[in-house]
Amino acid sequence: MRHVIALDVGGTGMKAALVGPDGELLHRDRRATGRDRGPDAVVTAILDFAAELQAYGAQHLGEPASAAGLAVPGIVDEQAGTAVYSANLGWRDVPLRTLLADRLGIPVALGHDVRTGGLAEGRLGAGRGADRYFFVALGTGIAGGFGLDGRVEPGAHGFAGEIGHVVVRPQGAPCPCGQRGCLERYASAAAVSEAWAKAVGDPAVDAADCAKAVTSGDPNAVRVWGDAVAALADGLVTALTLLDPRVLIIGGGLAEAGDALFGPLREAVEHRVTFQKLPTIVPAELGDTAGCLGAGLLAQDLLKTTTTPEVTR
Repeated sequence: MRHVIALDVGGTGMKAALVGPDGELLHRDRRATGRDRGPDAVVTAILDFAAELQAYGAQHLGEPASAAGLAVPGIVDEQAGTAVYSANLGWRDVPLRTLLADRLGIPVALGHDVRTGGLAEGRLGAGRGADRYFFVALGTGIAGGFGLDGRVEPGAHGFAGEIGHVVVRPQGAPCPCGQRGCLERYASAAAVSEAWAKAVGDPAVDAADCAKAVTSGDPNAVRVWGDAVAALADGLVTALTLLDPRVLIIGGGLAEAGDALFGPLREAVEHRVTFQKLPTIVPAELGDTAGCLGAGLLAQDLLKTTTTPEVTR
């Protein structure tokens, strides 16, 4: 069966799949990144994992994969095929596309993890049929991807969609990026966890615990959650003012709170818009498969456009 290899690399683990032409996940697997052994070990783990997937496809699906897609965190130069920087993995200027293409002998596409997940949500998930959408992932940090006519815009330098570093509270909490008051310092899962732990004096609690306390009416939780929702709404209104998306898709761990998040968030965004058109605000649909599905789409797109061997590298 004609298929592609899809790899979604996170800070500690990798999710992978063999993806069919219709987005079907024909085989799924996971591995640790091995980041405790250093950045070179992570690269080796990726290459070895991809080679195993290639062999599995050849043995069980009748032929080896036709192409591969790789989604990674950090700053990614998709055109050059380079993982420019990742604090979690210790990477700087790693030519991942070339390394993987040399190992597998097939075309390889490289993408940013959140933009790749946004690509999948746009084509296969919550953004199906929307000509313009903005996907936001609320995880340890916050990042996004602007979908336009079936693709996700990377920007001139690979920085497009970094809504987590939009300043929503001027002169607010310092951010590792060097600014103060960035959105992800107030509305990420990590920020909510930190605020809730401080409120209850228990460092073991997290954002999911805060969400549960909100549903039970705990006033401290309602305050912490409300502050995060207000900051998120401020950031989203900035995004929709600039981009005018038809749909706002919210994913990531914090979105798992469901109505506890989406009810007040829709209300807060609607309260803030003036001349802007209010987009539909919906939860992401693909969960933790979005990265793999998106990487598969990158690989399939590459097959449609590749005409010479040079394009694969």
